[in-house]
Amino acid sequence: MAGPTTAARDARAQAESGRSGPGGSPPGRRFRLPGRYVLIALAAGTVLAAAGIWVLYGSHWLRVERVSTSGTDVLTVAQVEEAAAVPIGSPLVSVDTGAIEERLRRRLPRIGTVDVTRSWPHGIGLKVTERQPVLLIEKGGKFTEVDAGGTRFATVDRAPKGVPLLELTGKQSAGQRRFPADRLTREAVRVRSELPGKVAADTRAVRVRSYDSISLELTGGRTVMWGSGEDGAAKARALTALMKAAPGAGHFDVSAPTAPASSRS
Repeated sequence: MAGPTTAARDARAQAESGRSGPGGSPPGRRFRLPGRYVLIALAAGTVLAAAGIWVLYGSHWLRVERVSTSGTDVLTVAQVEEAAAVPIGSPLVSVDTGAIEERLRRRLPRIGTVDVTRSWPHGIGLKVTERQPVLLIEKGGKFTEVDAGGTRFATVDRAPKGVPLLELTGKQSAGQRRFPADRLTREAVRVRSELPGKVAADTRAVRVRSYDSISLELTGGRTVMWGSGEDGAAKARALTALMKAAPGAGHFDVSAPTAPASSRS
């Protein structure tokens, strides 16, 4: 049988090419540009983003107008806010809260911790915690306050009520060079924190001659030889028992807590 004619082959080729789109793609699956709704959504998103940035940074709606301060005791609100130097009128979102905290701690050493927060839409909040003195160092009629970490943070004209004096009475020696004044101060603070409640309330001075020679001056002329800052809990228990056993004693020695002693003078 004779093969297909030239005309038949041309017709078949045309029919097969009609089943594919441009570039060999099937009919009906041609490349299309994004639909109108997609373009509208993209444009709207861009506009909203730009509007949000303007509201946060360019408008007057979200700017700093006030500062609120809490937690002050010795410090005044005015002192804290002056040291904070909050940029009134600046966009609230751009305020550097970390820089404000750093300024407060640097300019007001009495501040132990501070929390700076944004209070939308117009405020900055300053919550401060002041250091509390546990010992005082007297010099020239003034008193330097020492906190529970051994940090000297402020000097005042009048001694706060109920805070004992710290007396560093040791002479400069090789041992003192090994334990400088800052270290001895921390040891005194350590002893102060270990004292039983009644003893702590009656303590008028903590005297430090050396690392191993710390003593207490109590009300009524009584004294306590504490020794080093080590074994503080055991020394506190021994002192409590000793005071109950010898209520009329004037001197107590708990430097060796397993062998405490007391005497009249």
